[in-house]
Amino acid sequence: MNFYEKIKELSNQKSLVIFVDMDGVVACYDVGKPYGYLDKRPLFNNINILKKINELANVELHILSVCKKDSDIVDKNKWLDKYIPFITKRTIISKENNNLETRTLKLNYLKSLDIDKQIILIDDDNVVLKTIKKEMDDIILFQDSELVD
Repeated sequence: MNFYEKIKELSNQKSLVIFVDMDGVVACYDVGKPYGYLDKRPLFNNINILKKINELANVELHILSVCKKDSDIVDKNKWLDKYIPFITKRTIISKENNNLETRTLKLNYLKSLDIDKQIILIDDDNVVLKTIKKEMDDIILFQDSELVD
């Protein structure tokens, strides 16, 4: 069963809120590249699957991303406006004013939610996924590679 079919089946059972990481999931994560976020290559295969998922009843798509500086939030939103305008619910957390790791920032955010829907996280970072799985047994997690069929 491909990823879209899995999500469709789950959405027939319960309303879903799907949080999608940006770097490595919808935007190419080029380690060590000197250019800014606005120049990142979009991963159109994943974006197209998310666009199709966005049309399902009982599914809300959200972006959940972490960046190094507050100013990166503006660039990430501009990138999203250009390539993924259909996802309007966005949480982009800056590391600039805190000393927490990405996994802790995402975990704290997800734990703070008061949602009566099934939460799903799609991320490319195994450390993030393992941390959240350990702390939140009711969340459904997918590695970014699940999107590719």
